[in-house]
Amino acid sequence: MATEVVFAPEALRDLIGLYDYVSDKAGAQIALNFADTIRRYCLTFGTFPQRGMRRDDLRPGLRVVGFRRRITIAFHVAPDRVVIDRILYAGRDTDRLAGL
Repeated sequence: MATEVVFAPEALRDLIGLYDYVSDKAGAQIALNFADTIRRYCLTFGTFPQRGMRRDDLRPGLRVVGFRRRITIAFHVAPDRVVIDRILYAGRDTDRLAGL
């Protein structure tokens, strides 16, 4: 049985920011498809939540995984769910992961 996956408010803001950025560059439909693809990928974390690289140096239990070589997804596994903490584009703002 898959574990529930939830998005932290910061991750939702990141996803909206990615949508806005891609929409400005490539159009709304492409941005919508891109954001939805990221969202659907994150939902698969419920099936295999222990994926990615552990980053206990930033915060105990934090994991990061890349997506299509442009996106870094930071998340942690809680007892009853997987929490998507941040979704960062092209390595931007990875220093902010330290504040999680």
